[in-house]
Amino acid sequence: MNLNQIHNVYFIGIGGIGMSALARYFQNIGKNVSGYDKTPTMLTDELIAGGMSIHFEDNISLIPAEYYVENTLVIITPAVPISHSEWNYFIERDYVVKKRAEVLGIITKDTFCFAVAGTHGKTTTSSILGHILYECGADVTAFIGGIVENYQSNLIGNGKTVTVVEADEFDRSFLHLHPNIACVTSMDADHLDIYGDVTAIEDSFREFADKVEDKTKIFVPKGLPLEGLTVGINEEATFKAFNVRIENGYYVFDVQTPSETIENIQFGLPGRHNLMNAMMALAMAKTFGSPTKTIAKALASFKGIQRRFSYQIKSDKLVYIDDYAHHPTEINAVHQAVRELYPNEKVLAIFQPHLFSRTKDFGDDFAKSLSQFDEILLLDIYPARELPMEGITSSWLLSKIKNTNKKLISKTELISAILESKAKIIVTIGAGDIGELVPKIKQALL
Repeated sequence: MNLNQIHNVYFIGIGGIGMSALARYFQNIGKNVSGYDKTPTMLTDELIAGGMSIHFEDNISLIPAEYYVENTLVIITPAVPISHSEWNYFIERDYVVKKRAEVLGIITKDTFCFAVAGTHGKTTTSSILGHILYECGADVTAFIGGIVENYQSNLIGNGKTVTVVEADEFDRSFLHLHPNIACVTSMDADHLDIYGDVTAIEDSFREFADKVEDKTKIFVPKGLPLEGLTVGINEEATFKAFNVRIENGYYVFDVQTPSETIENIQFGLPGRHNLMNAMMALAMAKTFGSPTKTIAKALASFKGIQRRFSYQIKSDKLVYIDDYAHHPTEINAVHQAVRELYPNEKVLAIFQPHLFSRTKDFGDDFAKSLSQFDEILLLDIYPARELPMEGITSSWLLSKIKNTNKKLISKTELISAILESKAKIIVTIGAGDIGELVPKIKQALL
């Protein structure tokens, strides 16, 4: 498919974080962009303010008239049900209908593509890498699964020859991509509703890694069973961070690369997992040929991503952090970072589970991760694309949490419960609509 021949791009599910980045990209290159989403959000508000026509009712008559032409591309998200009338309207009339991942595949085929894969760390690593390349003057567009604080957008740059994309393992989407340089940050079990078991997930990651022909252009953490150059912290690896310390809230560290030692790099995102994400981005940028001094400067100036250990309040009396974590490994990473920064303080965690299937598959692991916090408030499961599963509820998950300082809470009761807590450190965690509650929680705490 030739994107140059497309005049209109219509999104079904335009408000998704990945879909909205694509919408911004197509608008930037001069296409007419509009779409549908189920509910208004801060993201859709921004897109509408930027000139896009968006409606929130599944109604064929609301599709703008100029989109009823042959040179319209329709992009759908996996979260949309097959019964969706607008989707069916376009399919029945033989429009070009593509999944988001397929469109990213088409875009990356004609560019030098950096692809960031892994069950955790994709968004942060892609953001850091996109920021580095942009600061180094590369002709880059980076598609990000989060809002990058430095740019207040999920799209970095407006380049035509270099792309940075998150290589999403969900539905094997990343196999559509055409990576020139890639990394795999992790291969934990997830999306078992799609894959069935861990072996199938690992096989899919190997298939993705095999898309990079030159194995000196793919990067993996030390110990991950994939062929490629290794990245590590305080252990022997092709790219090694060492002499790691914390100074004024920043990580400061040295890096050994195959060609040089870089001293006193500064990086502001807390948690060892984020330090590893920064190392992955550094390794890819160095391999691309980006200058060392500019890489170091970009790492020091990177401000982070909204909903990724995002400080909402940071004072001597109270700290409120919001994070997108929705897998036990990610919750462990949040806990590690909080304890490293605030070792002697009481921590309240508010968690909204995401998907019935994920809650079912990792119930014991979720319980273990959450039990580490001093106090836990648990919201109902956010279903996203799923129907309820018998017996899989937040009450069921709560019963597994061994810490007795725990409570199941509704959204309407949440703020009063937070205000009753004596915790100095408050963390909201989850990938559902808990993010929409963050401004209200922040306002109540100030």
